[in-house]
Amino acid sequence: MPDHQCKGPSSACSSPSDRMINVFWHDGMLDHDTGKGVFDTGMDPGYLDVLEKHPENSDRIRNMLSILKRGPISPFLSWNSSTPALVSELLSFHTPEYINSLIEADKNGGKEICSGTFLNPGSWKAAVLAVGTTLSAMKYILDGHGKICYALVRPPGHHAQPTQADGYCFLNNAGIAVQYALNSGCKKVAVIDIDVHYGNGTAEGFYDSNKVLTVSLHMNHGSWGTSHPQTGSINELGEGIGFGYNLNVPLPNGTGDKGYKYAMNHLVVPAVTKFEPDLMVFVVGQDSSAFDPNGRQCLTMEGYREIGRMVGNVADDHCNGRILIVQEGGYHVTYSAYCLHATLEVDCTMVYVRQKGDPWNAIIVGAAT
Repeated sequence: MPDHQCKGPSSACSSPSDRMINVFWHDGMLDHDTGKGVFDTGMDPGYLDVLEKHPENSDRIRNMLSILKRGPISPFLSWNSSTPALVSELLSFHTPEYINSLIEADKNGGKEICSGTFLNPGSWKAAVLAVGTTLSAMKYILDGHGKICYALVRPPGHHAQPTQADGYCFLNNAGIAVQYALNSGCKKVAVIDIDVHYGNGTAEGFYDSNKVLTVSLHMNHGSWGTSHPQTGSINELGEGIGFGYNLNVPLPNGTGDKGYKYAMNHLVVPAVTKFEPDLMVFVVGQDSSAFDPNGRQCLTMEGYREIGRMVGNVADDHCNGRILIVQEGGYHVTYSAYCLHATLEVDCTMVYVRQKGDPWNAIIVGAAT
């Protein structure tokens, strides 16, 4: 049993700083170099003068970092450092064989683990830091230091399954944090994943558990090969005692703000309400946005803002406001950062007035306490 205990809602902090968002970050995660090529292939066929960076590159995260430090919500954020995860913590979700294979690949200078997923020099340390950063945020909540924590991490993790990598992901940051919460005494944890792709790795890790409700709203993309055998269909419901605890919400291309709001209102919120979790994990990816090269879902900043509001309300109703937010995809280098800011705005309970010329067309005039 970890030293950090899952304190019930009645023992959670109740100071005005409850609505502060505690951001966890480490610069070492920028050392994951995914290279250049044609989109995410890492290949140079020789026909092009200018190659593009891999979609999961450090620029996207640098902009998320800068918008949180200089954007309107910056006064409502506190910054926290983190440390690498221990191998024993990785093994709470992943198999020893899989972890050993990654360690061996790193020792040998790295390799392409699966399509588009490159373990290069520096990648393994960044991946272990990403897990450690997410765990640091979870521990902060469990110890009662704050209710809302955001783990700004890369490489992403929600496609990583217990036995294999997938979709730019090596280690399942959110999944390991959920398991830590369960080991710390939390009885039920709800995971809401709004990345454009199915959170198959997290679902797979808890597929036979009735202690974790995994909910994923994603583009209806189906399986994309041996690294991603899951389809994300409505028929993948869990198995054994976990049957009924995996809720997939595959959405057609171009669903947009109104479609996501409808799905949240009529499917996600009722499911989480019935489950009655004592902690929530909100897995965010901005690749559902209108301009993302990896998605076609047409969410705008307003859509992300509304989803953030709804998730926050559910957490207030069932978890005394306790939410761990974990970063996943989002590959438009500029708009992803704006959508992240929009998602977090409501958690700061900020009040806006409209003003021409501001990047958000808004300024802060106060905050609820």
